[in-house]
Amino acid sequence: MEMRDLIFAAAEATETGPLTETLKWGQPAYLTEATKAGTTIRLGWSEKQPEHCAFYVHCQTDLLDRYRARFPSEFTYEGARAVLIPTEGPYPQAALQQVAAMALTYHRDKSKVARP
Repeated sequence: MEMRDLIFAAAEATETGPLTETLKWGQPAYLTEATKAGTTIRLGWSEKQPEHCAFYVHCQTDLLDRYRARFPSEFTYEGARAVLIPTEGPYPQAALQQVAAMALTYHRDKSKVARP
């Protein structure tokens, strides 16, 4: 529930509009369906890293590259789609809220980038 609250707080802080909460692949997923401001966030678990839970985003975004550049040592990453958070002990909540905010505003921010 703590991560869910963090995602909703990020949505409120970034004014992305209401979040749709649903299940995708049997896992909780959060999307900005009404405004289409961001990409879907899905919470899950990774067999490859069982001591972590996973914060998934769409693998065809550049979000994981941006997360790695901005938070090189705060998280463990899996491929092009997951930020891994330890299941035990503290985790960087402020950084994770920024990760959520970046996902929830991905399309909105991408459309603001000047194009040649």
